[in-house]
Amino acid sequence: MTTTTQAKAPDRDWLKSYYYLRFAVSAVWVALAFTVGRSMPQLAAVMLVAYPAWDALANYLDASRSGGLAKNKSQMLNFVVSVVTAVAVAATLPHGMHAILQIFGVWAVLSGLFQLITGVRRWKSYGAQWAMILSGAQSGLAGTHMLSKAAGAAPVSIADIAPYAAFGAFYFLVSAISLTVSDARRRSEAVTA
Repeated sequence: MTTTTQAKAPDRDWLKSYYYLRFAVSAVWVALAFTVGRSMPQLAAVMLVAYPAWDALANYLDASRSGGLAKNKSQMLNFVVSVVTAVAVAATLPHGMHAILQIFGVWAVLSGLFQLITGVRRWKSYGAQWAMILSGAQSGLAGTHMLSKAAGAAPVSIADIAPYAAFGAFYFLVSAISLTVSDARRRSEAVTA
């Protein structure tokens, strides 16, 4: 790749660290959701608000490393949607899990779209964004599934959101590993050249 299409090493290093951090936070959230979150409603309530709030903060931090929210429209929109989601979930907690799952479903569709757009935009500079693009698309499908489940009568819980977060964690890990492998290859090629 030429220097005009290849991101500088510190930017790539940031993105790798960011993806590993997103994986770790999501993995911990999923583990808590499947264990203590199911039996402790107060903890589940905090976790349900914290998850989109964390996503908003993560998008803000990532965008700030790439010129700010104004320069990164898809991340700005993801930030706004995630903040609105966290507030909406907090306000909806007294109305039960079906209403919360509905909010998460809408959020998954919208944030997935914005993540997909961010992945496509970053492909030119960073490469190795196919997992983020797939994650964005799958987020839309997961959101649709959550919306249909929220409309049903069957009981729902935080465990119905955890698979969505688990797939997100998986895709962040794959993206981080892809960038790590890509960087190792570039360094190896530079040494042998």
